[in-house]
Amino acid sequence: MKLGFIGAGNMAGAIIGGIVNSGLCQPKDIIASALRNHRLLALKEQYSILTTQDNEEVIKKSDIVFLCVKPQVIDTVISQIKNTAANDKIIVSVAAGKTLEQLYSIFEVPEAKIIRAMPNTPSAVGCGMTAICHRPNIQPHDLDNVRKIFESIGKVAVLPEELFHAFIGIAGSSPAYVFMFIEAMADAGVSHGLSRSDALIFASQAVLGAAQMVINAGIHPAVLKDNVASPNGTTIEAICELEARGFRNAVISAVDACVQKSKKMSKDE
Repeated sequence: MKLGFIGAGNMAGAIIGGIVNSGLCQPKDIIASALRNHRLLALKEQYSILTTQDNEEVIKKSDIVFLCVKPQVIDTVISQIKNTAANDKIIVSVAAGKTLEQLYSIFEVPEAKIIRAMPNTPSAVGCGMTAICHRPNIQPHDLDNVRKIFESIGKVAVLPEELFHAFIGIAGSSPAYVFMFIEAMADAGVSHGLSRSDALIFASQAVLGAAQMVINAGIHPAVLKDNVASPNGTTIEAICELEARGFRNAVISAVDACVQKSKKMSKDE
């Protein structure tokens, strides 16, 4: 595969790193463009990929092109490349909030092969969760190639686009909720005498380990929770306090607010 990236920000860097480190592509088969040359220099130095400041060059040299640009500039970028991209390139948009309908409208090419992808921020450390959607004109082997690329930075789910709002609520925005949870646990640890650095490590490792148990064991989290909560023990005491303060309801309400905001923003575009 010949891969191209228009935009060289953090997400582009994360995807390129996953591709190179997993051996999916050789660096010589990857090209990236950006307005700011210092970002390109950093990627070239780190991964030995090809770089350019010409978006059309990226299109011409690539089979699959990733649009890793901000939503407010994607219209301009697509206008620069749509004639070159035509029908024979796979275009993967990572621009937040831009629906397939909006992307096709900007391209003005009904036969364009566009995949919409939404990776979350833990992709930067190879533990991402990416949702992808597409129209029926995407061939299975093309979808499989794109899926393998995103699997190099985490897990992937192919979803109907109408479920993207729910995905944002529980995977796209949720790392921020988890960061708050870790910070709160660390604050509690500091209040009981732990150093800040120790408290952060202890809390972070506990969250990482608990998540891995859910993924690996295939057991409902309620059962795993019950296994930790001994009768009249410390854990059930903490669980009762969380329930009394509406912990679960607060999380569900937060996700719902996120989903509703996502839907509103999509309509406002």
